[in-house]
Amino acid sequence: MPRRGLPLQGRVRWLFLGLFLLLVLLLFAYLLECTPPADVSLILPGPVGETYGKEYYQALLQEQEERHLNRAASLKRQIAQLKQELQEMSEKLKVLQEKKELPGVPGLADKDQEPGDLLEYLHSQIDKAEVNTGARLPSEYALVPFESFTSSKVYQLEMGLTRHPEEKPVRKDRRDELVEVIEAALDIINNPDEEDGVEDDVPMQRQTYTDGHFTEGLYRTERDKGTLYELFFAKEDSSSFRHVTLFRPFGPLMKVRSTSVETSGMIINIIVPLAGRVETFSQFLQNFREVCIQHDRRVHLTVVYFGQEGLQEVTSSLEKMSREESFSNYTLIPVDEEFSRGRGLDIGAHAWKKGDVLMFFCDVDIHFTLEFLNTCRLHAAPNKKVFYPVVFSLYNPAIVYGNLELAPPVELQLIHKKDAGFWRDFGFGMTCQYRSDFLNIGGFDLEVKGWGVEDVHLYRKYLRSEMIVIRTPVSGLFHLWHEKQCADELTPEQYRMCIQSKAMNEASHSHLGMLVFREEIEAHLRKQAFKTQSKTED
Repeated sequence: MPRRGLPLQGRVRWLFLGLFLLLVLLLFAYLLECTPPADVSLILPGPVGETYGKEYYQALLQEQEERHLNRAASLKRQIAQLKQELQEMSEKLKVLQEKKELPGVPGLADKDQEPGDLLEYLHSQIDKAEVNTGARLPSEYALVPFESFTSSKVYQLEMGLTRHPEEKPVRKDRRDELVEVIEAALDIINNPDEEDGVEDDVPMQRQTYTDGHFTEGLYRTERDKGTLYELFFAKEDSSSFRHVTLFRPFGPLMKVRSTSVETSGMIINIIVPLAGRVETFSQFLQNFREVCIQHDRRVHLTVVYFGQEGLQEVTSSLEKMSREESFSNYTLIPVDEEFSRGRGLDIGAHAWKKGDVLMFFCDVDIHFTLEFLNTCRLHAAPNKKVFYPVVFSLYNPAIVYGNLELAPPVELQLIHKKDAGFWRDFGFGMTCQYRSDFLNIGGFDLEVKGWGVEDVHLYRKYLRSEMIVIRTPVSGLFHLWHEKQCADELTPEQYRMCIQSKAMNEASHSHLGMLVFREEIEAHLRKQAFKTQSKTED
């Protein structure tokens, strides 16, 4: 009788060998993936080829260790806080159980078994979360901003010591959360209910949308309410979007609504107040051509120009663009007054005579992408919500790229890195809102002249109204660096805000630190070089 055990044992050995090799390969891939990238912030701006001594790197390692210790302490505090909140929620549920005399609270999946008080509580959380109407807030500091995300990136304001302005959702819980939300939204779109407004006589195709049609999303978590998600889907080369709102009231996802958003007829009136800065305006027009004229074409440009100096150059630039691009949807409004940003935007808003229109208040040093125009359309709605995007402000390229002979062109500087720029979360000048809402709220305070404060005043008006204010970092909106001048005529509050903006606009904390200690570092390097040379001669 042939022995079948030996071939079987051989196969098992080969199987174990294959599994072992697979594990080695996975371990190797894991090590490659987890290897931290080089920290650009540790590079001293200056000539290429300089090296540092052992003490320098020891100091950096010590600083890195302190960062990790601080991060660990912060996480411990957050864990303790979450445990306390979980305990409080458990006590509330226990009270509900005792009140209803039930042995346990059933899951949210079966609506017929849910206690009425718990359902009322969960739906009250939706009402509190500014899903349908805005809440009246006392100041700009009371608003909880959204964070934006795509299928592969998350754009966040709160960075701390280890997070970055743009990140992949590396943590498994964060990645699973966003995947779950997208899948839930797709299920809602592809399997609509009667309440979603789908006509009975319109044939619906199942599974017509996939995760590849997801364009962008927003989410924010309020500790006393839950997490609100706004998701947008669109077919390729389509101006029709599907908008799904979901809410997680510290429990399973609850569907709020599912609607269609048609953007093909939404004209954006881009209003730019300007005085001088002719070269910067030429750069702005190039960006406007590439994005608005050559691709989108659903825009109108309104330029409100203060003074006479440079007016002829601006007029010539607009006429040249009009001839070369066969584009006539622009308005140039000369104003013989002292420059006031609020006054310029107010003039531009009132100059529109074709009914209501979506306005984008823009500055000449702003660079935007095609995707941003649709983001602007999707997050503003007349008599309902206004959009205040957080701009990514680029640092001084002479410092960021100081180790290069020449800074790269602007297009290559548009990256979301800690040493490249920061989210300008203290600025409220860029906004998308409808003309009717701007007029109804009272517009700008025209008594304010000069820099900055009028934007905050308008923002506070919306916060104190019943309008929903959408505040989130936007990947397609950049503030290009330019040297700031803070005029002596500014009030103390305006001057303080201008200086604060000027300091934050120059370079990252690490780059500024390297510049401050540059002489000390260079002296240390000279000493190290002298010691090395002396040892060599001996």
